[in-house]
Amino acid sequence: MNVRSTLQGTGVAIVTPFKSTMKVDLDALGNVIDFIIGNGIDYIVTLGTTGETPTLDTEEKYDIINYTYEKVNGRVPVVVGIGGNNTKEVMENLQSFPLEKAMAVLSASPNYNKPSQEGIFQHYKNIADASPKPVILYNVPGRTGSNMASETTLRLANEVENICGIKEASGNMVQCMHILRDRPDHFLVVSGDDHLTLPLMACGMDGVISVAANCFPKDFSDMVRFCFKGDFASARPLHYKCLEGNDLLFAENNPAGAKAFLSELGLIENVLRLPLVPLSSGVHQKIKAYLNK
Repeated sequence: MNVRSTLQGTGVAIVTPFKSTMKVDLDALGNVIDFIIGNGIDYIVTLGTTGETPTLDTEEKYDIINYTYEKVNGRVPVVVGIGGNNTKEVMENLQSFPLEKAMAVLSASPNYNKPSQEGIFQHYKNIADASPKPVILYNVPGRTGSNMASETTLRLANEVENICGIKEASGNMVQCMHILRDRPDHFLVVSGDDHLTLPLMACGMDGVISVAANCFPKDFSDMVRFCFKGDFASARPLHYKCLEGNDLLFAENNPAGAKAFLSELGLIENVLRLPLVPLSSGVHQKIKAYLNK
């Protein structure tokens, strides 16, 4: 199956809800899955950064993946996040995690180690060789501490067969344009930045893996569909309607903003695991006001 044609549109980097006891709340996860699918999103990405993955143990990750497959029940594709800065451990996880029902794996560039471009290339080449599913690169310098240059992305796209795309969250429009201009035909390129989705789709991106679409899935996925049709006159009002919401989502940290929105919508409890904490009361009140509008 062609990953680029299947994963076009709006993917959602889904939150991991917790109970007040700090246990994973699978019932609330089911609420979010039904809410976003019912409002038109195209696929789900589980165990991304928005899922607070660094605070989950291996057993919890397995439970979340398997529950997501069960709850989604084939309605949309599922992508599983498996990354890290220990290449050997990532390769082992790719062999052991339940990936039979996954469309692809999303893997963030190694954080903290700050590898060279050659190190990033070799990391991805090795994990792609180990992965039973196609690998989507994820460039997010704001979290990893290093940028994956467009030359490295294109080298991976052309030289490593099992690498199928990239989630680009550098915020560097020129870098994105170099990738879009020179990518091979099979290579999926999606935005990792909700604020920039419309302009990046105008440049030729295939869609977005979104945090905002946890919270306002209909407006966001409608905007993306209008962009696909080249109907930017219809997309633009939705882009600006979502703009204040996007600002509030990322005012303090992700996913504290998303969890505040979803708790106000009655879908989850507003609980995060340390070192993350819920939004300050001032920003939370702004979210209430935004939703009341």
